[in-house]
Amino acid sequence: MPRVLLLHASVGTGHKRAAEALAKAFIRRQPGEVRVEDVLDHTARLFRVAYARSYLELTDRAPLVWGYFYTQTNSDPNLAEFTNNIRKLVESIGTTGLKDLLRSFAPEVIICTHFLPMELLVRYRRNAQITEPIYCVVTDHAAHTFWTYTEIDGYFVGDEQTRDQLIARGVTAAQIIVSGIPIDPTIAEPKDCIDSRARLSLPSEGRIITLFGGGVDNEHIRLIIQGMLRSQIEATLVVVAGRNPTLIENLSDLQSTPRLRLRVHGHIDYVDDLIAASDLVVTKAGGLIVSEVQARGVPLIVIDPIPGQEEWNADFVVASGSGVQLRMCESVPATASRLLNHPQLLADMRACARAVARPRAAVEIAEQVISDYNSRRHR
Repeated sequence: MPRVLLLHASVGTGHKRAAEALAKAFIRRQPGEVRVEDVLDHTARLFRVAYARSYLELTDRAPLVWGYFYTQTNSDPNLAEFTNNIRKLVESIGTTGLKDLLRSFAPEVIICTHFLPMELLVRYRRNAQITEPIYCVVTDHAAHTFWTYTEIDGYFVGDEQTRDQLIARGVTAAQIIVSGIPIDPTIAEPKDCIDSRARLSLPSEGRIITLFGGGVDNEHIRLIIQGMLRSQIEATLVVVAGRNPTLIENLSDLQSTPRLRLRVHGHIDYVDDLIAASDLVVTKAGGLIVSEVQARGVPLIVIDPIPGQEEWNADFVVASGSGVQLRMCESVPATASRLLNHPQLLADMRACARAVARPRAAVEIAEQVISDYNSRRHR
């Protein structure tokens, strides 16, 4: 197997998790040298902090500003060119350490799950500084213009709509494979709901609702939980704070009722077990979490999508029939109650989720890249 370098950028968690899923798939497919690297770890500290914080703070604190930036740079060619020129100047100053990584590891294949390393690698290729094949894995159900580079060797995308977006910007159809968004390969393996509940000490009978609260406004989470506690829903509600360090304390005064048992967790490493144990998942519309939930065939309620890429992901959920999107968090309890009281509707949503799920995406991407590599070697 070729030496594979998987590059991501630590803005959010999805890009890293996609890279880690691909690393697992390559190692399963054929032992070899595989490295996952955050391109921001190879930059000046000031650049690393500024780059990550600018995205996270915009999306958390000023999502409408981010949405305007995302939409305008995606649709206005003049503004996109101006913004790209600024980004290229800043990135060329802040990312010189990437060249050292390329020299020390000497990868034979490079795969990017974020556009920042791809942008830099394409520039190196244009200057004849690297010749290794470069692939891009788009981790949402949309491809912003920032992802578009016609010189790379291949794209892997989540759905046909993303493929069509890239083609409209000049990428050839032959460069694009609709693979699905790569998730942990173990999710492709069957997992029993009752066994998952037993591992997590959850009730073997009754409904389980999981609410992933990382990245969601604390007050929105409170409104949802308070509404459920007042409702007639009989279930166990598992709330996961994830990367939201203040959420657990913010919810500390909320207590279970005879109908609704409330459990609140911080960061967890058993997301897939929890999804498999659930009857319904409430979450933001990150590309990875949506793909993971659909792969387990669990219906979704999507809330608070970040304007831009997460809105595309939310549209994908709704269009596929695997879930609903709600604009008002106050509507979650009534919607959850209605879904849980209509078993056939839930069953239909489960079937729709499984129909669009691509749990083997990471494995299929690894197999395609290795096949390309072997074909080049034997030319």
